[in-house]
Amino acid sequence: MNKIYQSPQAALDGLLFDGMFLAAGGFGLCGIPELLIAAIREAGAKDLTIASNNCGVDDFGLGLLLKTKQIKKMISSYVGENAEFMRQYLSGELELEFNPQGTLAERMRAGGAGIAGFYTKTGVGTVVAEGKELKTFNGEVYVLEIGIVADLSIIKAWKADTTGNLVFRKTARNFNPPAATCGKICVAEVEEIVPAGSLDPDHIHLPGIYVHRLVQGKHEKRIEQRTTRSAAA
Repeated sequence: MNKIYQSPQAALDGLLFDGMFLAAGGFGLCGIPELLIAAIREAGAKDLTIASNNCGVDDFGLGLLLKTKQIKKMISSYVGENAEFMRQYLSGELELEFNPQGTLAERMRAGGAGIAGFYTKTGVGTVVAEGKELKTFNGEVYVLEIGIVADLSIIKAWKADTTGNLVFRKTARNFNPPAATCGKICVAEVEEIVPAGSLDPDHIHLPGIYVHRLVQGKHEKRIEQRTTRSAAA
C-alpha cells in the first residue's frame, strides 16, 4: 500500500467535509502541520471543530483558518497569543472548550486506545468540571473526561519511512502522537522520508499502522518566542 502523496492537497483529497472534527498536532508553533493547514484553508472546508493544544498565531498555523472563519469550535488548552481568536470568541463567533494540557493529551490518547472516558482530579472545583460527571474514589473527587475520536488527524513529524513509521523531534513529540492515534484517518507531513527498514525500531515514536497518508515538504519552522539575557555587570 503506497502511503506517499506528492502534495498536501493530494494527501487530503477526499477526506475533508464541512462540519468535520479534526485533531491537530503541535505544541505552540513547534511541530504543527503547517502545510496541511494551508491546504485545508485552500480547500475551504468550514464549520470545523478542531482539538489542538493551541490555535496558532494570527498569521500562522491554525490562526490561518480563523482568519477565513473556517473554524466553528476549538478544543484547546492555550489560546493566549492569537488576537483574532480573542476577537471571535468575545464576539460569540467562535465556540471554545478549554481543557488542561494533560487532560487534552490524555483525551486524545484515550480515544486512540479505545477508552471511552477516564476520571481525573485535574479541574475539579473549577469551570473545567462544570456540567461533567463527578465521582468519589478513596475520598477524593474526580471529574469524568471523554476520549476524543476525530474524523481526521493532521500531524507533523521529523522523519518517516515509507510504511509510515514516524520519528518526532523534541517538543513536537508532546501532542503529535496522541493526536495521530485518535483520528479515524491520520495524515502526516514530514521533513524526510527514508526507505522501509532504515529506522532503528527503538527510535520509532509512532508505528506506521496509525498513519494512512504521508507527504514530504519544506517547513517554515517559526520561533514562537525569543528571549534575550544581558551579561552580568
